[in-house]
Amino acid sequence: MSPRLTFVCLAAVLVFPRLVGAAESAPGRLRPPNILFIYADDHSKKLISSYEGAYAMARTPHIDRLAASGIRFQAGYMGAWCMPSRATLLTGLHPYAIETMRLTGPNPQGTYDPKVCRFWPSVFRQHGYHTAQIGKWHTGTDTGWGRDWDYQRVWNRPANPENAGSYYGPQLIDFNGERRKVEGYSTDNYTRWAVDYIKGEGREAGKPWYLWLCYGAIHGPTIPAPRHRGTLKSAKAETPADILGPRPGKPAYLEGTQAWKRGPAGEIMDKGGKSSHADWTRQVNECLQAVDEGVGELIKALRESGQLEDTLVIYTSDQGYANGEHGMKQKVAPYEATYASPFIVSRPGTVPAGKVARHTVNGPDVVVTFFAQAGIAPPWKMHGRDFSALLRDPDHARWDQPTLYTNTGQDFGSNVTARLAGPDQAKHSGVPYFAAVRQGDLKYVRYLSGREPEELYDLKSDPEELTNLAGAPQRRGDLERLRALWLAELRASDAPFLTYVSSLP
Repeated sequence: MSPRLTFVCLAAVLVFPRLVGAAESAPGRLRPPNILFIYADDHSKKLISSYEGAYAMARTPHIDRLAASGIRFQAGYMGAWCMPSRATLLTGLHPYAIETMRLTGPNPQGTYDPKVCRFWPSVFRQHGYHTAQIGKWHTGTDTGWGRDWDYQRVWNRPANPENAGSYYGPQLIDFNGERRKVEGYSTDNYTRWAVDYIKGEGREAGKPWYLWLCYGAIHGPTIPAPRHRGTLKSAKAETPADILGPRPGKPAYLEGTQAWKRGPAGEIMDKGGKSSHADWTRQVNECLQAVDEGVGELIKALRESGQLEDTLVIYTSDQGYANGEHGMKQKVAPYEATYASPFIVSRPGTVPAGKVARHTVNGPDVVVTFFAQAGIAPPWKMHGRDFSALLRDPDHARWDQPTLYTNTGQDFGSNVTARLAGPDQAKHSGVPYFAAVRQGDLKYVRYLSGREPEELYDLKSDPEELTNLAGAPQRRGDLERLRALWLAELRASDAPFLTYVSSLP
């Protein structure tokens, strides 16, 4: 590392604010808010029609109304794929700091030691919250019922690998620890159970509540509800500029993740020849419509039960999913299409309506902000920052914090360092392990093996991330500043592999 870079890194660390401050509570608040955390699966912000750059065929009127009633953030970076995103949102930690979380067999089979790997909903329970989780569970066979959760109706995929592919039904559901087979379309089932909970089923009246509602849609096999199939059959699908390449300045691994080809009639087809790009894009948008309707039902239930103004509502997805961008048909990679999720927050009367926050947040930020909103001090050091100031006044709040996000595949805790120190390049879904940082419109990506080029993007002028600016002489200052910020963020979050990574050329 150059002396200049060492100095910049040290300066960044010295001015880096405390990750977790004292919990805030609003003056005069008689009770903390309910929290409804709506968590969809595998879709980027492009599927939400109120987002800039959304697909022209996107149809999400209920989610759009939620955004109009609150704040639509630039993006949320919740995680690289299903298991680590949920592990982060249960611990407030980046995956490389989560010890004992392990895959014990083929995905999704996994385990963890609850005495070491603690989940924060147990702390909310201790402070008077009633905690509930409904929908997809993908974080070890132990769902934490009775320890972390007062109420559960969850599809425990790790405990039932033979049923783990049944995303849309029939499903084996754990009802407060008792397993039953449930028919019907899963998205609608989850919505119905969540509405019942909001109206009082299974919880103590008078207690604030936290509900984590985890939809399985639109994860593959992506199957729209029967009522939505074919509703977009005549909709036009935009073709991403780099769906077939070439991609000068991009990493070489993108050749291996190329998922599309030119068909015999000139159309863009997936490599297996099973679906055209246009049909696939229509299918994922149709599948999300049941989630959108579910959001409408949830808000209706809050309003009719008199809880709307007492409930902080968040809508996001566990990660983005590319539909041809950079030639991909997957998640995990460090690009907006494959990682960035929608992120919407609403609470009428408390959170200002109709606002856009030109900021991004990550999973640990969300957890820390939940603690702040509840007026509870975090019980351990977490890797996020409280963005409550943005919820009060997104137009004028002083918030220029960077957003760190990572991919360490199926490895957690000390296993990440062991994998990086091994002879083989650590990859997941063909994408090398990476850490990336975004501040404002600039994004810096570094692959942890050091075998792929650095990437730098200006998302204001290049929202599709077509041009890697890392080698541009006129952007040298931006590159060095983002490098230093990247290193400072990893230091602040106690990355165990930092000595190994910082020694890379």
